[in-house]
Amino acid sequence: MKFSTQEEYGLRCLIRIAKTKSPNGLTIPEISELEGLSTANAAKLLRVLRLGGFIESTRGQTGGYKLSKSSSEIILNDVLESLGGKLFEEEGFCNLHSGTKAICTNSIDCSIRSLWRMIQSLLDGVLGKMSLEDLLGKEDEAKETISTIIDDIDQDVITN
Repeated sequence: MKFSTQEEYGLRCLIRIAKTKSPNGLTIPEISELEGLSTANAAKLLRVLRLGGFIESTRGQTGGYKLSKSSSEIILNDVLESLGGKLFEEEGFCNLHSGTKAICTNSIDCSIRSLWRMIQSLLDGVLGKMSLEDLLGKEDEAKETISTIIDDIDQDVITN
């Protein structure tokens, strides 16, 4: 299972913007340099993030990219969906994996589909409870937050 470079770099750009102390935000060349991306790639990612409603841009000499709302209001699941979609999309999944047949030979009773559905549900559970704010601290702090969320999800599964 892989996450796309668009998701990885897009999230990194968003974190970089959230962490900036500059009242004007960051420019494309600054983000490009800080994240080791080409300016074209940084511009593409910032466009996706802007269209997703996570950042806003100001033109001009003192312009740049800033968060469009507080980092605690930006939910990671929304960001990753905007950047690349879900790992598992129920709609059309069997059609995309039908091999040489018109429909998948396992479309009626598919244990693999159950696996992907459950993994997507767990990802949605974790990412839906995490905000950008949760990724702005140190790695150990993020790890602790993620562990707490996973523990909460485990408790929900046990009680339901």
